[in-house]
Amino acid sequence: MAITSEDKKEIQAEEIIEKEMEKEITPEEQLNEMTEKVEVKEKKKEDEISKEADKSFKEEEGRVGFKREDWKDRFAREAQEKLDNWVPRTELGKAVRTGKIKDIDEIFSSGQKIMEPEIVDLLIKNLKTDSLFIGQAKGKFGGGKRRAFRQTQKKTKEGNVLTFGVMAVVGDGHGYVGLGYGRASETLPAKEKALRNAKLNIVKVLRGCASYDCSCDEEHSIPIAVEGKCSSVSVKLMPAPQGTGLVIGNEMKKILMAVGIKDVYSKCLGKTRTTFNTAKACMNALNKLGDVKL
Repeated sequence: MAITSEDKKEIQAEEIIEKEMEKEITPEEQLNEMTEKVEVKEKKKEDEISKEADKSFKEEEGRVGFKREDWKDRFAREAQEKLDNWVPRTELGKAVRTGKIKDIDEIFSSGQKIMEPEIVDLLIKNLKTDSLFIGQAKGKFGGGKRRAFRQTQKKTKEGNVLTFGVMAVVGDGHGYVGLGYGRASETLPAKEKALRNAKLNIVKVLRGCASYDCSCDEEHSIPIAVEGKCSSVSVKLMPAPQGTGLVIGNEMKKILMAVGIKDVYSKCLGKTRTTFNTAKACMNALNKLGDVKL
């Protein structure tokens, strides 16, 4: 019996229906798809709820827009807190704390001695600190790099006892400068002692312009030539015109920059590699400027 075209069409339609029936999803697969969709929706809701709760907690604690504190800001904050909690012990400290003395020049004119470093912190604003490289790291044939900590050791029955020394300089860049030296068995306490001694040794340096090549009225140099000496080192400072810069060793530049001197000539003699003595000689020369009467 011959198959007509209509029979062929019916057979093709039946095959298509059978294939579609085979492709139909089973009830188990439908259940799995539904559970996955429900889980996704629930997870989104949970994430939104957790974000809102975290935001509300931060608002309650006052941490909205919180920024991590830099080490400089942290040191400044700790120093300010320490200054706020300062309880003076000397009569001068009590007078400064109560506001009877508002200018450090009053202390210098009266000849009183500063025994508490907080007095300097209160009366001089924007006080900058720096360390001089008086030490040297270990290296072959003396080739070690210069560093701020001067290490010495003492021979005892128990062994070698290490001691660290630090020389610090403080100044505001407007004529006030102090140099201090501190020693301790560790580096940080030695640096704190050096800063404390530098603040206690703060002095006022006379600045001016006395160079023949400069006729300005600004306080960018020194008024006269002065010379200071410490051990075998002698340092002579001479006035210089504007634009000359600091013609002196790198470590002495830190002291002059702390004072606020921008231009100066210098002449150094002796064992100038001994920064400890060179810095003292430089401070000795600057102290002589305070004795000058113009």
